[in-house]
Amino acid sequence: MKKLVILGGGYGGMRILHRLLPNQLPEDIQITLIDRVPYHSLKTEFYALAAGTISDSHVRVTFPEHDRLLVHYGEITGIDMNSKLVHLKDQESIEYDDLVIGLGCEDKFHNVPGAKEFSYSIQSIDSSRQTYQKLNNLPAGATVSIVGAGLSGVELASELHESRPDLKIKLFDRGKHILSAFPEKLSMYVENWFDKNDVEIINNSNITKVEENVLYNNDQPVQSDVVVWTAGIQPNKIVRDLDVEKDKSGRVVLTTQHNLPNDEHVYVVGDCASLPHAPSAQLAEGQAEQIVQVLLKRWKGEEPPTEFPKIKLKGVLGSLGKKEGFGLVAERPLTGRVPRMLKSGVLWMYKYHNG
Repeated sequence: MKKLVILGGGYGGMRILHRLLPNQLPEDIQITLIDRVPYHSLKTEFYALAAGTISDSHVRVTFPEHDRLLVHYGEITGIDMNSKLVHLKDQESIEYDDLVIGLGCEDKFHNVPGAKEFSYSIQSIDSSRQTYQKLNNLPAGATVSIVGAGLSGVELASELHESRPDLKIKLFDRGKHILSAFPEKLSMYVENWFDKNDVEIINNSNITKVEENVLYNNDQPVQSDVVVWTAGIQPNKIVRDLDVEKDKSGRVVLTTQHNLPNDEHVYVVGDCASLPHAPSAQLAEGQAEQIVQVLLKRWKGEEPPTEFPKIKLKGVLGSLGKKEGFGLVAERPLTGRVPRMLKSGVLWMYKYHNG
């Protein structure tokens, strides 16, 4: 039996499993999925878990079951591509014939002193749980500083306001307007929503240091009972440690078939892959679809496609609590109830088809 090993049960890994199972997996292929937890986590909803507006079970989806799928739980410590081994903490290494690396991303702290030690995160389900505990144990009137006003920071700030309207929420952003990657119309709509709901936006911020209960903006101290960091991501440390070609963001440079240029048996999917779009669940899933096509061809001894059509992204949807939202769908800005309903519908469909 040939061994396909998938590292990480995120959006890319799940899409590969669902495309191969139950009917497309060749009889001579065994799949091993390695993950730290026994379920797929809906990372796009971690902001709501941290804010306390949904339960833990809402962000979990079970892995598929199949006779030739082995789900192995453990912490990956390294990859030896010469020996085709995945090393695990306190466990035996696992061999592979083909490897898909889908380990996701981590917070990037931009060398800000104390940021890693004294801030909370929503990058993993475990860190989101810890953030939930901290935020929802705060006394009335406490101050929460959220660093970074991209999609994650905005959704967390709005959801936390809905969950704990008694808190003083400050949202720090480097730019003149929040959501700088979106059209100005959307940025202004969201800023106005925050103004109406007494969430303070601090533009042109520069976080220079973080200490316990103190955030320094342009070297000026800001008392903060909790600091949550949503100001940038970087590839998982296992990928950062790989001796392979990477782009300026530290993501792995790949061929058109999504494998390493010098190793057609090692693929990278999702946040760690160098692609012409910002990392997203949609992008990981689109990439996974193409990786499955390549694997099926190579397993048959056939040449895979030399090129693929561009991965089509349907758009971006964001929430402002449970009743309002914003989005960019087919290049068209949307605000109000419609994008919020669309986001809820997309989430329901994903869980219905994958759960």
